Amino acid sequence: MSKVKAEQAAPNEQPAEQPVIDSKYRMIIVAAQRSKQLQRGARPRVDLDIQRHKPTRIALEEVQQGKVDFSLISKE
Repeated sequence: MSKVKAEQAAPNEQPAEQPVIDSKYRMIIVAAQRSKQLQRGARPRVDLDIQRHKPTRIALEEVQQGKVDFSLISKE
């Protein structure tokens, strides 16, 4: 089983080859972790009004648009 880790990329950093979101469950896990980051004060990467939309909705939109970097961590 592999874990998923959502990451905040540095603004000047070149994006590495990102794994594909191969299931709706992986998308939910990535969005949940991104939602936690947003709740802790991270800035949204999409143009949605943070007063009108919850962090979970913003996180899902970011994941669907491919604006959230994540990596798969496999257990060996």
